[in-house]
Amino acid sequence: MQENSLLGFDVNGPGLPGQLFGLPFTPETARLIILPLPWEVTVSYRTGTAQGPLSVLHASRQIDFFHRHIPDAWKLGTCLAEIPESLLETNSRLRVLVDRCHEAPGEASLLLEQINEACGTLNIYVRNQALNLLNEGKIVGLLGGDHSTPLGLIRALAEKHDRFGVLQIDAHADLRKAYEGFTYSHGSVMYNVLKIPAVKKLVQVGIRDFCEEEYQLIQRGGGRIRTYYDDQLKIKQDNGTRWPDQVKEIIDNLPDKVYISFDIDGLDPRFCPHTGTPVPGGLDFHQAVELIKAVALSGRRIIGFDLSEVAPGPNDDWDANVAARLLWQLSLWAGVSQGLLAYQADGVGD
Repeated sequence: MQENSLLGFDVNGPGLPGQLFGLPFTPETARLIILPLPWEVTVSYRTGTAQGPLSVLHASRQIDFFHRHIPDAWKLGTCLAEIPESLLETNSRLRVLVDRCHEAPGEASLLLEQINEACGTLNIYVRNQALNLLNEGKIVGLLGGDHSTPLGLIRALAEKHDRFGVLQIDAHADLRKAYEGFTYSHGSVMYNVLKIPAVKKLVQVGIRDFCEEEYQLIQRGGGRIRTYYDDQLKIKQDNGTRWPDQVKEIIDNLPDKVYISFDIDGLDPRFCPHTGTPVPGGLDFHQAVELIKAVALSGRRIIGFDLSEVAPGPNDDWDANVAARLLWQLSLWAGVSQGLLAYQADGVGD
């Protein structure tokens, strides 16, 4: 978008209705495109994440655009692609089959085959959508839906980059093999990500809910998986290790190119009480932002990201409010890391 086309936009006023963060960008003029994926076919506890993209879109309009350290932050140009209604319809239809799997074990094998085939088709859809945008020179992020949704985006990035790491912020390890029989379960996404040769390192932060199978896989990972368990992070803090020092250690494990996969249940549940599988513990909002910021300022390049498992509450939009602000931070620091936004260590007015 040319500079003169932004002159009519009031950065101090309310955002534009129906636009992500209320910004005046379209898929053609934006530098960063967020793919919305209203999909929660394999969720295993509470539903609601399929409504995440729309709830975040609505909540995002009330964000203020100014950032003391990134004065022109909003000019990066971020846009949410159209929410595909057809996916919502398919998701609803498949959820009926999932329920049928539990109610009629005799039919489970055939039903699982249908569900797994449909989830595989979704991955192909996401991969193709993402690859088209990457070929146009866009930065691509993804807004779920459950945590199974970003696999297609990571596969697309593997066709553009021969080596990168994944930074996973999550309550769960997501390393189960075909959890509940679902090949592309939200609980299996990182198991599937590790099948991608370009992913040289998986660094997990905030993990506090995992099974023995996942723990053994981490132990056998030969250094490819580095897991920072939530209790260990807390113990170090209690013993006087500052969060910035822990962040530096975490980032030192990552290669030059980084994909950030942020399951919102990686936060303390007070920030996301309605997410599908909340777990006590987790990161503070400020800690999460400082970790993302530190990746960008370390000289590493954030090549893409996702935010998943956002579920709106029945009577408030607190979860969506928090998620919108996380999505804003992910977008800004991706822009900084790719040299599209300038960072000022001494903030404006400091």
